[in-house]
Amino acid sequence: MSGVATVPGRGRKPKPTARKIAAGNPGKRALNKDEPDFGAISNIDPPDWMTGYAADMWKRVAPRLCAQKVLQWTDVEVLETYCSAYKDWRRACEDLDANGLVVMSAQGSPMKNPAETVKRGAFATMRTAGALLGLDPVSRQRLSGVGNKRSENPFGALLGG
Repeated sequence: MSGVATVPGRGRKPKPTARKIAAGNPGKRALNKDEPDFGAISNIDPPDWMTGYAADMWKRVAPRLCAQKVLQWTDVEVLETYCSAYKDWRRACEDLDANGLVVMSAQGSPMKNPAETVKRGAFATMRTAGALLGLDPVSRQRLSGVGNKRSENPFGALLGG
């Protein structure tokens, strides 16, 4: 999970050098020139096995990750996981819309629709994989450097500063 200490007392996980450069805020320390590079990807199609909602999500997300120089070959499985979880989440949502939150069990009694459990699990997977790829608002903010730059106050001169 991004921003969570991996070793007690260590603090936040270090941000990759490419993300520091992309954010325009390399920080106070010198950039790590020896950081491992697993081969940035400039373009990648979805795997042959991926169809439907998963392939649609891949086609929306992969080009943006490649354009930001975030996606490397070691991240492909994380992207596959994200897209597969999205497919499961969408299908579970469709099932819930069609059948409702309560369905009849095999014994004929009402029970919670199992699609709700699938939906929650898929969303948790999307949240975890998405954070690793910088797809959630907090990770995206760290990537883009939003909030790290001080904006000019147009009224600063009037206020003496």
